[in-house]
Amino acid sequence: MTRTVDAVNDESEYPGLDGVEPMNAVRSIEAERQHRKEMAAAGYRIFAAQRWGQFGDGHVSARDPELHDHFWLLDWGVPFRSATAEQMVLVGPGGEVKDGDGNATGAVNTAGYNIHAPVLAARPDVVSAAHTHTQFGTPWSANVEPLRALSQESCAFVFDQAMFDDEEVEVLSVDGGKRIAAAVGESKLCILRNHGFLTVGSSVESAVAWFVMAERVAEVHVKAPQGKAISDDAARIAAATLSQEGTAWRVFQWLRRSLDT
Repeated sequence: MTRTVDAVNDESEYPGLDGVEPMNAVRSIEAERQHRKEMAAAGYRIFAAQRWGQFGDGHVSARDPELHDHFWLLDWGVPFRSATAEQMVLVGPGGEVKDGDGNATGAVNTAGYNIHAPVLAARPDVVSAAHTHTQFGTPWSANVEPLRALSQESCAFVFDQAMFDDEEVEVLSVDGGKRIAAAVGESKLCILRNHGFLTVGSSVESAVAWFVMAERVAEVHVKAPQGKAISDDAARIAAATLSQEGTAWRVFQWLRRSLDT
């Protein structure tokens, strides 16, 4: 069957990827829990492949599909490049860390809990949030300016971004995370002043992909600070495709395969 370019303008019309379940695959609770843990672990490894998180400065969460006020984070002290589903631990609503598969240290990144718990609580539509310190997102955040339509990928965010204009960069408390959650609002990207980017998604895959895409966008902004943005009308045309969850899901699959994660 011959397919034209127009035939795949609707993101759902792309053919599937070998060995990858469809984006909206229906799973049992246990299978969905395992899937989310595997995708979050892959997210950490994707971060490591980008040379992020070498100080342990980052976190990818996965909301539990049954215990909705619980979420999974990487066990304390595990290098991102070594993350596996077995090393993800369950974090309760009070910050208690529950053993994953018998290997838990009983701790997670403190800021990870302080940020992710309030964000996930405020956004029941969100399955995952992602954050780490990066070469371009962090310096761009110091400008305390939103992203502009300077590149193709930028159009995924220019109409769907928020700013956390607050000087708490260490996020030492859940109260700090609550302020971040309030700033995020309904957006998928929040620029944390002098800190970096935070992304959320309706799947682990999309949260991680949005983060990597946002970092690419930040690189353009840092390297072309006087760049001329395209018009809002042109950006909205591109955003109609680029801002879809399906786009992010596919980006994650490319990252996972290209980076051998």
